[in-house]
Amino acid sequence: MNDLVTKKCKPCEGGMPPLDEQQAGEMLKQLKGWILEDGKLVKLYPFKNYYQTMAFVNALAWISHREDHHPDLSVGYNQCRVEYSTHAIGGLSENDFICAAKCDALFDL
Repeated sequence: MNDLVTKKCKPCEGGMPPLDEQQAGEMLKQLKGWILEDGKLVKLYPFKNYYQTMAFVNALAWISHREDHHPDLSVGYNQCRVEYSTHAIGGLSENDFICAAKCDALFDL
């Protein structure tokens, strides 16, 4: 199991620097299928139909609420694009990688 899945997001109100490119690259190695795009952590999840897509989106909304760290989502009939970045610091934080790992765990259920 990915260690990131067991971690909890820490409150981030700013005042700390975002991860640099090297740090983000190292953390990215702990995830499968995620990419760094325009300073964000991004993954496209495929589904068989709209029902499965929306079930994933709703479950992800619950996880996001519990972690108090929310992604940007683009939802289609049979896919969901998930983007994480920490707006308070203008870049990536460990929270983004924690939540990405939790997205993967949800998708694998």
